[in-house]
Amino acid sequence: MIDVHFVPTPNGHKVSIMLAELDVPHRLIPYNMLAGDHLKKEFRRINPNGKLPAIVDHAPQDGRGPFPVFESGAILLYLSEKHEDAFMPKGLRGRSLAQQWLMWQMAGFGPMHGQAHHFIRYAPEGQEYPVNRYRNEAIRLLNVLERRLEEAAYMAGDDYSIADMATWPWVRAVRAIQIDLESYTAIRRWYAEIEKRPGVQRGTEITNERNLASLRPELTEEAWSNLFGENMLKSG
Repeated sequence: MIDVHFVPTPNGHKVSIMLAELDVPHRLIPYNMLAGDHLKKEFRRINPNGKLPAIVDHAPQDGRGPFPVFESGAILLYLSEKHEDAFMPKGLRGRSLAQQWLMWQMAGFGPMHGQAHHFIRYAPEGQEYPVNRYRNEAIRLLNVLERRLEEAAYMAGDDYSIADMATWPWVRAVRAIQIDLESYTAIRRWYAEIEKRPGVQRGTEITNERNLASLRPELTEEAWSNLFGENMLKSG
């Protein structure tokens, strides 16, 4: 059994999609980040960085008892390796391409889109420079993805891999930062193919409540502190 400490964000959906695709037993443990569930000491023992998602594998291959894994990309790699390199291309080049594009998502696409979400949707309005900075970088990275998908069916080549699994949920979220995919022909083709997968559909069944899914969520002072402010800093 695998416990998934979970919120239905793009990063959370990477892991829930992977587990649904693998069809392995798992239990989603929902967190209320607005209430500060992620700031508790018990969770820091699972993820010292205090971010979601994280997993606890109660049957790791070494047989040495429960094993926590944090960082969504590391979780995908861990689950792939445990399940006979699932969703990892064979051969040196394919494997390396999947790893390269996964690292691109982890280091660039996800964080830059995340910053765009913060300044467009959460930060006090009127901050023109960071809004433009991160929205432009989000668009630049979409252009990189478009060029890649013009030359290959999937990010690592001919086959769907953990690189696609990591990137797709963030592309799904671009509407919230007011980016239209109409001109991205290759991305729309790729997106539609992945959206049809039963594992992807099952893995994204849980969504945020209406306020957090809105284009401009409303946060109480306490919720803001838990997500971005003093409570978050104190817990670190």
